[in-house]
Amino acid sequence: MRVALVHDYLNQYGGAERVLEAFGQIFPKAPIYTLLYDKKRTGYAFEGREIHTSFMQKVPFVKSHHRPFLMLMPLAIEQFDLSDYDLILSDSASYAKGVITSPQTLHICYCHTPIRYAWDDSHKYIEEFGYSSLIKKVIPFFMNYIRVWDEQAAQRVDKFIANSRFVSQRIRKYYKRESKVIHPPVKTDLFYVAPKPEEYFLMVGRFLPYKRFNLAIEAFNQLGWSLKIIGDGPERKKLEALANDNIEFLGLVSDQKLRDFYAHCQAFIFPQEEDFGITAVEAMASGRPVIAYQGGGILEIIQSEITGLFFKEQTTDCLIEVLKKFNPDNFNSQVIRERALEFDQERFKEKIIKFINEYRN
Repeated sequence: MRVALVHDYLNQYGGAERVLEAFGQIFPKAPIYTLLYDKKRTGYAFEGREIHTSFMQKVPFVKSHHRPFLMLMPLAIEQFDLSDYDLILSDSASYAKGVITSPQTLHICYCHTPIRYAWDDSHKYIEEFGYSSLIKKVIPFFMNYIRVWDEQAAQRVDKFIANSRFVSQRIRKYYKRESKVIHPPVKTDLFYVAPKPEEYFLMVGRFLPYKRFNLAIEAFNQLGWSLKIIGDGPERKKLEALANDNIEFLGLVSDQKLRDFYAHCQAFIFPQEEDFGITAVEAMASGRPVIAYQGGGILEIIQSEITGLFFKEQTTDCLIEVLKKFNPDNFNSQVIRERALEFDQERFKEKIIKFINEYRN
């Protein structure tokens, strides 16, 4: 069976890229087709793979600033010639699902989300893109084209896999398609449970507005408790200016240090609405409870008062109220880790293989 993997763009390393890595382990000889590729920005995770890029690879500055070129992406993804393959496995949060395949080719799309800035969160995301006021006035006219293309592109997919029930509902709403839920993979074997936590709370992620780091910073400013933040992104300077001395920004750290910080924190803070929540699962694989906003895919991960606590509104007061109720002695680290093992990478690969085999013949 001739297999090709398709990915939106390889200019960062996050949850979608981990899914692609797992696909690559299932099909080690399958080439990867993607709009653009930067091996350094992906941490050299795909070095040695056969990678095909679109004409966008040659566009100046596109690897570090791809958002201004969104209108080129539908055209670019459709230029790939995939007529020689029996199976296309696309890994998509935007454009990869739009590849054109032959009638005899089975196209399975692992969908992280319908394009968020085109659908339900379009107004919020456009505002967060950081464009000038003039460009923001023009963008809605182009978004109509993106929405039309995206809906049509979704009909090219033979079978959808959603990364959560939360995303499955959005696929049904915007694409009128059904999907099988298979949660993303986490390398749970890399994490460990420490004998005793230390006196700090932890956050990990990219510094983007929707991640709501500001909400947690405001809460910990008022409480005066220790909060360590790992990550980087465009909001970093703004967030650092907001934080008091009890909040420490650690930047990007090594994998081993990340595991150590997970294992020794009091709890992991997760104030955003996500399609899933891989960092939360990593914290749980380290035996630590998660304090999370009660919305999105995290509802499929956290068991209230067993593996973590929820706060109902994305407000500082609501988060502080739950933090004051939190007692680490009320949680069993081994029980929390056992829950995380349900999302292990090997289980993910088994589910993907089973799904493919159901529809291959």
